[in-house]
Amino acid sequence: MKAEQLHETIIILDFGSQYTQLIARRIREIGVFSQILPYQSDVRTYITDKTKGIILSGGPSSVYDKTSPKISKDIFDFGLPVLGICYGLQLVVHQLGGKVEAAAKREYGKATLQLDHKVPLFLEIPERSTVWMSHGDKVSDIPADFQSIAHTQNSSLAAIQHISRPIFGLQFHPEVEHSIYGKKILQNFCLHVCGCRADWTTGSFIDESVKMLQQQIGKKHVVCGLSGGVDSSVAAILLDKAIGSQLQCVFVDTGLLRKNEAQIVESVFKKHFDINLISVNKSDLFLHKLKGISNPEKKRKIIGHLFIDVFEEEAKKLGEFDYLAQGTLYPDVIESVSVKGPSATIKSHHNVGGLPEKMKFKLIEPLRELFKDEVRDVGKSLGLPDEIVGRHPFPGPGLAVRIPGEITPEKIHVLQEADDIFISELRNHNLYNRIWQAFAVLLPIRAVGVMGDERTYQNVLALRAVTSTDGMTANWYDMPHDVLSLISNRIINEVDGINRVVYDVSSKPPATIEWE
Repeated sequence: MKAEQLHETIIILDFGSQYTQLIARRIREIGVFSQILPYQSDVRTYITDKTKGIILSGGPSSVYDKTSPKISKDIFDFGLPVLGICYGLQLVVHQLGGKVEAAAKREYGKATLQLDHKVPLFLEIPERSTVWMSHGDKVSDIPADFQSIAHTQNSSLAAIQHISRPIFGLQFHPEVEHSIYGKKILQNFCLHVCGCRADWTTGSFIDESVKMLQQQIGKKHVVCGLSGGVDSSVAAILLDKAIGSQLQCVFVDTGLLRKNEAQIVESVFKKHFDINLISVNKSDLFLHKLKGISNPEKKRKIIGHLFIDVFEEEAKKLGEFDYLAQGTLYPDVIESVSVKGPSATIKSHHNVGGLPEKMKFKLIEPLRELFKDEVRDVGKSLGLPDEIVGRHPFPGPGLAVRIPGEITPEKIHVLQEADDIFISELRNHNLYNRIWQAFAVLLPIRAVGVMGDERTYQNVLALRAVTSTDGMTANWYDMPHDVLSLISNRIINEVDGINRVVYDVSSKPPATIEWE
């Protein structure tokens, strides 16, 4: 049984927008469960008595192109409210007999929305407000029985509505923070148009997940990879709450972890929780298998497959286990496998794409429908300490994706020491909790330097720090220059092998957060 079957749900059809996941998050913040589906899904098969509305996301295509993504007109006859956003609006117009064409003047950035009609979608919205536009096409003619309900200086049809049916379209993006009342508009759609009760909370998720896990697992046993990160820790404690002694947690030291990671994990979980936990050091095995491998996807696959091999080996020693539990999150699924929309796969993820097709265990992923901020809330409700709940995300393949090129023990040591200094200084200056994710990357290049009276030719280290809410989009953090200077000086003076430090000032998109 899944969460979307238990709660009133808004279905979001993804047409490739970078903001699709943000729509889902905004709706969940309102207290309504949201589910993302690829646009080509047979929506009818997902509709239950809990389905309350459908949102059509934005996307990079032009609806008048023959190859652009389309949907069946049947979707407008399901009897459910429909809201089209940007490309979604244009698709509503195109499918129902209106006209969309290339705009003489593209509209990107902030615009002033002027309401033409006070409709349920605009309850408690000022007559004039700031919204965020991002489109090169425009609606030039709306279908029969539609009316304009708002405009901007460049878009005479910035929002439309069917005069008798609950079908709406917005040319702007209400899901982004730049649209000042955007979240309120989405709330109006969910609560007033669709009639949702807003009963989705992390508390309800815990209670329902415990029951679901107990039903799914029964008297069988589960082995869980506990890394000490937020995701695996919350998954482990949730499973412990559900099945207790049937859970066995295994911490695998791959040799690709942060400095003193093993000691930290053992200390926290032995101090705060009476959980079945063993530690296994397999660093030599992982490094041997990675020797000579530079391709990032190959590194991920090797680590993912080897991780399962280690688990199967340890499971044999500990007893019989039917399930392998992982802390896979919604963004992991979305980014790893193109099942949520037409966007190309960005990467394979240790928790998803790196797994072999055949393995002994059945996979159990209790958090796979949650975003990171929701997982943190669940962790707090379960009593996890701040030192775990507040930790920055750490990739499944560990430092292997923060050392572009071949992995060696020497490179790992250098990166661990440099990264530890970076994170320590962020904590010392009370910056750690302001940042979504911070880490160091050991670049596969060397630079000339001067230390004392000697010429050096050593490694270049990149520092990365970003702000985000869910990891789907991110902005580089504007680090105080004095802190950057201190960090750089400490790393160069204290870590043998680095003579140059640079700071990454690229956002996601177009870059990803991790380098590989």
